[in-house]
Amino acid sequence: MAAVSRVSSSSAWLAIRSLFWTIALPGLFAGYLPWRFFGLSQVRRESIGAAQIPALACIGAGAVLLAMCIFEFARTGRGTLSPLDPPRELVVRGLYRYVRNPMYLSVTTIVLGEAMLMRSSALTVYGALWLVFVNVFVIGYEEPTLREMFGRSYEDYTRRVGRWIPKRLSHQGATLTNTMEDSK
Repeated sequence: MAAVSRVSSSSAWLAIRSLFWTIALPGLFAGYLPWRFFGLSQVRRESIGAAQIPALACIGAGAVLLAMCIFEFARTGRGTLSPLDPPRELVVRGLYRYVRNPMYLSVTTIVLGEAMLMRSSALTVYGALWLVFVNVFVIGYEEPTLREMFGRSYEDYTRRVGRWIPKRLSHQGATLTNTMEDSK
């Protein structure tokens, strides 16, 4: 009974940490900053028409994909999206079978949708700057850290899965999963 209690309390703690970091990181970049500084707070439900449906679809898709990534980090990796509380296991399931950085792509999709909704060139520039920042962060910090943490498994993963664009979709998931299992 004590073991079950520890598991449920550790899962609850992981959920709380994941929620905190979701609000603190993507919530800041895709939520607060566009809301506060780019006029997203001025959008009114009454002013949304058929022309804004693609924008809302981008925002919604980005949010769903982001949630899927965060869930996979917690479920498989037993960690959060924060570099201060990262997954303990290399996550190669879910959207991570196709690209190495689906979480950043999800946030970018949200910001793109917001720029479309607002018809805002300033928000588009912000999105482009976000992408530059993220790319520098991924190449300069994340990838070297993951190589150090996961060694050969991460090297195998980078050979098979593209950073931003899928390398090949056919049979990639099965091949990657089998390779990851073999390298453990």
